[in-house]
Amino acid sequence: MRRNGRSQCLFSITLLGVVFSMGPSAAAQTPPAPTPTPTVSAKPSLEREFFRNILRDQKAIWTAPFQLERNDAKWLIPAGIGAMALFTTDRITGDEIAEFNRGVKASRIVSYAGSTYGAGAVAATFYIVGRKTNNSRARETGILVAEATIDGLIVSNVLKVSTQRARPDAKRERSEFFDGGSSFPSGHSVQSWAAATVIANEYHDQRKVQVAAYGLASAVSLARFTAGKHYISDVLIGSLLGYGIGQYVYRTRHQKEADSVDTDEGITNSMWPEITPQYNRRMREYGVALTWRF
Repeated sequence: MRRNGRSQCLFSITLLGVVFSMGPSAAAQTPPAPTPTPTVSAKPSLEREFFRNILRDQKAIWTAPFQLERNDAKWLIPAGIGAMALFTTDRITGDEIAEFNRGVKASRIVSYAGSTYGAGAVAATFYIVGRKTNNSRARETGILVAEATIDGLIVSNVLKVSTQRARPDAKRERSEFFDGGSSFPSGHSVQSWAAATVIANEYHDQRKVQVAAYGLASAVSLARFTAGKHYISDVLIGSLLGYGIGQYVYRTRHQKEADSVDTDEGITNSMWPEITPQYNRRMREYGVALTWRF
């Protein structure tokens, strides 16, 4: 009972709203005076608005519970019951998986892809390639992957500090909340799924890219469990959080001009390479060059 009271205090959020209302003015009853044609201002770039967008994302994420409606109960109640069922069985499944330690090393290697460094490398690769090739889609993908990853990092760390769940390798306190741990949720799962969701949405016309992105994120989440670093509930809820963050970032920041056409040459992106013959008669060199556009 004591812990339940603490959890309610930790997860309570106070929302302060200011509502502005304007009454009809006398000027509105008279014909409006002619006004000059407004000039269209250039939209700020994603690079310039990067840190401001992260602040906007955090505001939207933490105030999201106040946007729930009565109809949301049809999925919120079953989700809560499922989460509680996982919490109560986590210690059993965690102890069982700890007995099979042969794949721990491989699991840790796979989980590197979901680390902050791994997601940062993915974001940097997309952005640099996009800038050098004038590919707006790759450039936007890099920016939004970085934004979603940072959002996921902030959210996961706040929840870790708030819940303080002991990891599976703890002793008697394992799986317990508010015992100084950092198990809930899995930060690797949050970041990998946030990045994968952005990539899958950006390349919605390339099925193999979507499968690869979600497949790698799933592998990272599973690896955190098989490596004995997290419980099933940690990786599952972390994955759902990352997916939601990635969806929000893409839908809010995506620009239509970055959809699927290379803005420099007007060539549609494709997973198949462009084959160009290469030859030099004097040096007697012959070959082909393969060029991918994404």
